[in-house]
Amino acid sequence: MSKLLIVGTVAFDAIETPFGKTDKILGGAATYISLSASQFGVESGIVSVVGGDFPKEYLKKLNDRNINTDGIEIIEEGKTFFWKGKYHNDLNSRDTLITDLNVLADFNPVVPEKFIQPEFLMLGNLHPAVQMAVINQIPVRPKLVVLDTMNFWMDNTWDALMEVIAKIDVITINDEEARQLSGEYSLVKAAQKIYEMGPKYVVIKKGEHGALLFHEDNVFFAPALPLEEVFDPTGAGDTFAGGFIGHMAKTEDISFENMKRGVIAGSNLASFCVEKFGTERMENLTHNEIQERLLQFKLLTQFDIEIG
Repeated sequence: MSKLLIVGTVAFDAIETPFGKTDKILGGAATYISLSASQFGVESGIVSVVGGDFPKEYLKKLNDRNINTDGIEIIEEGKTFFWKGKYHNDLNSRDTLITDLNVLADFNPVVPEKFIQPEFLMLGNLHPAVQMAVINQIPVRPKLVVLDTMNFWMDNTWDALMEVIAKIDVITINDEEARQLSGEYSLVKAAQKIYEMGPKYVVIKKGEHGALLFHEDNVFFAPALPLEEVFDPTGAGDTFAGGFIGHMAKTEDISFENMKRGVIAGSNLASFCVEKFGTERMENLTHNEIQERLLQFKLLTQFDIEIG
């Protein structure tokens, strides 16, 4: 039995930023989430689909990090999902140049027996119907269900998305998506509206401006570490989600206080992801590097002040 089940895309990306560009490289939400969560030593499994063109060495990269890939269906005659994008100079906005769904277009997920009762479920960015199909295959509700989604699904699959949102505990979205989902400009009001849809916790990612965690009347803000160089933002949000769920699965504590630490853990790992193209930085990250940067986060926010 895998403790953490991750649902999402395993894909090819081609990326262009002001600092260079790549041909097809390893990408996909589930890839980034699982590489990030693996830093916590948590046994995890992925449910996804790839084509016959997907290199076996990419699967081995995941297996080497204790990520089980038995739930990745391989359609030999098909092609793997492919996304190509170009980032603007500010790296906060980008143009999607190509989206080839390929085998993802008809993906009908099957959760392998060994994954059927995960303690933690991470629903990576994917069609809500696929996310719901996985939820429906799990007989015992996991300890924590986290959903990551995006504006594309809000625009095109609203009803299906609402069904999924009603079944989860935590939603992670960016500020623009939170405003679209709620119809509110204020992020505090947006979080309140989103609670009414089902989640108990709302995480709003603000990129280089950090992340907010909302629960009832409680709000927590985690800064983003000021970085000298941001090379490629692709996968940063997924890496954040992987760090969050990895921390939660390792500690098995789903309190608001521990979720604060989860948000910091996610922010910490996302700060590494952006330093190289694609998954390169996440594949070569060491425990010492993570701990050193965690200390930087602590120093960034720690201060003494007299109140009263």
